Amino acid sequence: MTGVAPSDPPAPTDDQAADLIAQLRELAGADPGDVRQVVAEVLGALDRAAGGALRDQLPAAIRADTGLDAARN
Repeated sequence: MTGVAPSDPPAPTDDQAADLIAQLRELAGADPGDVRQVVAEVLGALDRAAGGALRDQLPAAIRADTGLDAARN
């Protein structure tokens, strides 16, 4: 078979890491309620993508705060 072999995705660069850190700092300065909602939505999406395995790795307080405990029931 010929063609281009799939490769691993490129590793994040220092510039990308710095950009993400800046975005997180900007978000952290926002309304705490909004930040909690965003974090809950992101963790929920990651948990769904992981087939429910992420919630098992999170402390109980975070699971409860983000609604992941309720998602299990």
